[in-house]
Amino acid sequence: MSKSSAGRLMPNVPVPKVTGRRAPYSGSTKRALVDVAEQLFTEQGYAATSLDQIVAGARVTKGALYHHFSGKQALFEAVFQRVEGAAGTTIEKALKGQRDPWLKAQAGLQVFLEVVQQPAYRRLVIQDGPSVLGYERFREHEERSTFASVTEIVRAVLNAGTWELGEEMLNTFTRIFFGAMSSAGESVATSDDPAAAALRVEAATGFILAGLQSLVDAGVEPPDPADAETA
Repeated sequence: MSKSSAGRLMPNVPVPKVTGRRAPYSGSTKRALVDVAEQLFTEQGYAATSLDQIVAGARVTKGALYHHFSGKQALFEAVFQRVEGAAGTTIEKALKGQRDPWLKAQAGLQVFLEVVQQPAYRRLVIQDGPSVLGYERFREHEERSTFASVTEIVRAVLNAGTWELGEEMLNTFTRIFFGAMSSAGESVATSDDPAAAALRVEAATGFILAGLQSLVDAGVEPPDPADAETA
């Protein structure tokens, strides 16, 4: 019998994909590692947590860990992304449905101050994040998760009146407020009494927003950099 004839007689049996069967297990292993790492990093800090503790808690081997992550720092970054991403999502939900720009700003601020008091956020994002990831990498992650919410709030507030600000000035205001909120969040997260610190930040920010609102309502024009250049 020729090869061509044999090929016509043989049933077309698909070859099973081993990777497809392993995918659910692989995914659950990765989730277990991130879950355990988040708990240990939160409770003990990055420096005091070993890979041996993490793989023991996840009930996997170090080989399984290195299959998903290049090392401890890469695993921390995965945990950091999840915690920071969840924070961004929580703030975004608080902003939805708020049509009044001032109420939107207050809602966003209140939720942000609640988030920075959470143990995982305090330890992973505020305390360990900058040193473990490095300042530039830390800022990249932060801007991808919470910067969009700050931008939405600032633009809503600045467009509440008759002001017509150019894109560069809007970005400047956003950067200033983002920097202020990052610093405020750090002051709350690292405080011995986070709840009291959050109340102080909320009061101070509310006072600033009230002043800004009065300027908008009074029709006071914001400064124009072009005037300073021609003076």
